Amino acid sequence: MSAFNGLSNAIFDVLMGWSAGFDLVVWPVVMGVAALQIYKYVSNQKALARVKSRISMHLLEVRLFSHDIVQVLRSTGAILVQNTLYLGNHLVPMVVMLVPMLAVMTQLVAHYAYAPAPPGSVDLLRVELDPEAPRDVSLELPAGVALDAPPVRTPDGRVFWRLRAEGEGDHVLRVRVGGDTFEKSWAVGGEPRKIPLKRLRGLEAVLYPGEAALPAAAPLRSLELGVHPRALRFLPDGELGIVLWFLALSLVAGFALRGLFGVTF
Repeated sequence: MSAFNGLSNAIFDVLMGWSAGFDLVVWPVVMGVAALQIYKYVSNQKALARVKSRISMHLLEVRLFSHDIVQVLRSTGAILVQNTLYLGNHLVPMVVMLVPMLAVMTQLVAHYAYAPAPPGSVDLLRVELDPEAPRDVSLELPAGVALDAPPVRTPDGRVFWRLRAEGEGDHVLRVRVGGDTFEKSWAVGGEPRKIPLKRLRGLEAVLYPGEAALPAAAPLRSLELGVHPRALRFLPDGELGIVLWFLALSLVAGFALRGLFGVTF
């Protein structure tokens, strides 16, 4: 996951972040067009057209022979079979499309769904340890960040620090577990920018490209800080608004342009 996030960040940190209006319109449309191309060249377009034609034919049979219960049941069964084939023809292109769609959507969320923490705010740093991890855990704070309360530890291996943002900047917190040190960034104040939300390990880490994923052998599972959803004028604030906008606009673009690209769904 570190390699995937690293490649995604190397590409999109250059291409995104210049203008919210541009990124939130152009990238969903680009991905809608990319989805069309994936469907065109990965799916079996002739099979899709054939299956859709058969479904229409069986639906017509249901209407024409509605008085014949046996024929209606037979046609309904055939529709179910053809629907299964129809969905099966969509499976491969959807799997192929998932990777670029997920990369772009998570980058848009990281860039535009959240705002930096305001100076003076108090947030929780949450650390989840592995069951077998050492329990000697400490935190090193940079200038501009102060400890607001002593750490709280739970029996299930979680440690919480309440931190206060005293100065603007992209602060780096250092968590030491045994002999290992792990960093967590905290964006405080300043202009809207890409916000590091969580550091995780495993597949879930691809959803949070703001920071590098934790190493697979790390003695902790996650490093998290409180989040501040960004106000979006015409959408729900934060991640939900960005995700809904991305999915809606990419779908609209895909359906609007499918005739131009000669794609059958």
